[in-house]
Amino acid sequence: MTDEAFGGAKIALLCDGFLLVYQRDDKPGIPWPGLWDLPGGGRENGETPLQCVQRETQEEFGVAIAERQVVWRRRYDGILPGYPPTWFMAGMITPVQIAAIRFGDEGQRWRMMPVEQFIHHPQGIEHLRRRVAEYWRQGG
Repeated sequence: MTDEAFGGAKIALLCDGFLLVYQRDDKPGIPWPGLWDLPGGGRENGETPLQCVQRETQEEFGVAIAERQVVWRRRYDGILPGYPPTWFMAGMITPVQIAAIRFGDEGQRWRMMPVEQFIHHPQGIEHLRRRVAEYWRQGG
């Protein structure tokens, strides 16, 4: 499996059983309006999956994620037929990084949510909840 063909990447950033999430804007015409989401997004300019989540996390939260912080990676088929594959990663975020978050202009608010709460949250994006659960139940 190569990094060549994919549409985007998301990352679950964890600290002491909590997960960095944000509530998407509640605007018509965007995917999953108002739901809880994870850092990440669409690929730009031939990025690798890691470069994609690093750029998106920097843009969305003002936080730089080092490669060594990423502890798990998996490529998934597109969520619907005809959609490109995506990458899902998990990593650790430090309390210092959390304290330095400067939320960008996408989304309504952010928080550190207990992992199990996100997994079962009725307003969490369903396929991301499943991916977080898969990682978490494997000992994440």
